[in-house]
Amino acid sequence: MERTYNVLFLCTGNRARSILAEGILRHNGRANFRAYSAGSHPHGVVHPMALRELKRARMSTDGLRSKSWDEFVKPGAPTMDFVFTLCDDAARETCPVWPGQPMTAHWGLPDPGNAGEDMKLLERAFRDAFITLDRRIGLFLSLPLASLDKLAIKNAVERIGGE
Repeated sequence: MERTYNVLFLCTGNRARSILAEGILRHNGRANFRAYSAGSHPHGVVHPMALRELKRARMSTDGLRSKSWDEFVKPGAPTMDFVFTLCDDAARETCPVWPGQPMTAHWGLPDPGNAGEDMKLLERAFRDAFITLDRRIGLFLSLPLASLDKLAIKNAVERIGGE
C-alpha cells in the first residue's frame, strides 16, 4: 500500500498562486496526495481568475478558499510532509517560513494578481502561473518518493522550483 502525502502551498495572500497549486495537485495527485494552501496574511477572497484557470482545465474548485496558515498549526491539523513557498520576490513580499519538520522548497513565481488592470495582461499572467505550476507539480508527482532518501527528495524538489 502506498503512502498518502500531505502538501501545503504557501503564499502571503493565498488568493492566486497557492490556490492554483492546491487545485492542480488535488486533481493530478489525488491518489497519493492531499493538497492544501494557506497564507501568512490571507486576502480572504480567492481571485476569480485563479478559479477560472482551474475550471478551464476541468479541475474542481470546490472547497478552495483563502485562509490563514494558522489553521494548519492547530491541534488536530494534518501533519505536512511537504511545504512549498510560492512567493517571488522577498523584497516585495513576505514569504512565510513553515515551522516543524516537513520537507520544504521554494518555488517562487510572480503573483499573477499583481499584473495590473489590463484584462489581457491579467489573463496571460494567470495562464502563465497555471502552466508553470502544472509543470512543476507534474515533475514533483513523477518523483519515486517511496524509493528516494530524504536528501535526494529535497534536492529534487528544490531543482523543480529552479527550472
